[in-house]
Amino acid sequence: MNTVPPSKAITYWLLTGAFLILAMVIIGGITRLTGSGLSIVEWNVISGTLPPLTQAAWQTAFAKYQQFPEFQKVNFSMTLAGFKQIFWWEYLHRLLGRLIGLVFIIPFLYFVLKKRVSGGLLKRLLFILFLGLAQGAMGWFMVKSGLVENPHVSHYRLAAHFCLALALIGTILWTVADLRNSGKKPASTEKKLVRFSRWLLAAVLVQIVLGAFVAGLKAGFYYNTFPLMNGEVYPSVLPEILIWSNFMENGSLMQFIHRWVAFLVLVLLFRFWRLSRQANASEQTQRIARFIFLVGLSQAGVGIATLLLQVPVALGVLHQVVAVVLFSGTLLAVHQLTYSRVGSQNRT
Repeated sequence: MNTVPPSKAITYWLLTGAFLILAMVIIGGITRLTGSGLSIVEWNVISGTLPPLTQAAWQTAFAKYQQFPEFQKVNFSMTLAGFKQIFWWEYLHRLLGRLIGLVFIIPFLYFVLKKRVSGGLLKRLLFILFLGLAQGAMGWFMVKSGLVENPHVSHYRLAAHFCLALALIGTILWTVADLRNSGKKPASTEKKLVRFSRWLLAAVLVQIVLGAFVAGLKAGFYYNTFPLMNGEVYPSVLPEILIWSNFMENGSLMQFIHRWVAFLVLVLLFRFWRLSRQANASEQTQRIARFIFLVGLSQAGVGIATLLLQVPVALGVLHQVVAVVLFSGTLLAVHQLTYSRVGSQNRT
């Protein structure tokens, strides 16, 4: 099937969406680290678009918050002024989610009506819209897990929420790369790197999930020393408290694993960079390999600083953002080595 060069408008639209999702990740990180995520106890897609506009409306919102365990057990001394501070971060997070929905849906309908997309590309865009809806639903599902007797969101749901954000960004970037590289094929020397690049991507994803577990369990506050954990390589308390049924809910163990998997990922990133040079891969592949290795080093440095400084908001959010950059770069490395194609026509 002959292909027509894709419209730049579609590429710019998709990239705008990816950057907005990254902004969503940033605000979501601030929301979590400031303890603001449970301040809005309802999910009103339409009526919740506007914030409280009167003193009476603020009192009503605060009264609803007071009915839930986070206020009763954690923030029982909070005033209305304090509630407003945590409310705004969660409100901005949800408002940006609504904006992202509009940014995707309105141009999508325009491109469909103008017959700019069809076939494989149309299916890919529908999948992106589905992921967006799933992300919104998972966000509320995550919040609901904290509106219970134990006022803390499930780290499993937090990890799923973050992974859906990565899935959205990854699918968008893969689609854009497909459109830009339609019809091209990798050099035969680069095919040897494909399997390694996929293992590398899997390792990065595992490390990101572990990081989400550490964040959800607030395990970043457990041991704020490096390289040892309060003077020990392996915390001596673990054999006493660790049982098979709760090992994924043990913050000490999660921080321990997260530390050491980080070193494994760094080794793999370095190895990938070396292999790309030894295989005489394309200049672009070597640039990507070098870039993600440097990002990995930066991420390790940010992670250590975040740990030693006891998770300040700025560094905690930066650590999360660099994780997204590392994932995106590794994904593009895989694409660069495989050049998947969108099997569709796209008219300008």
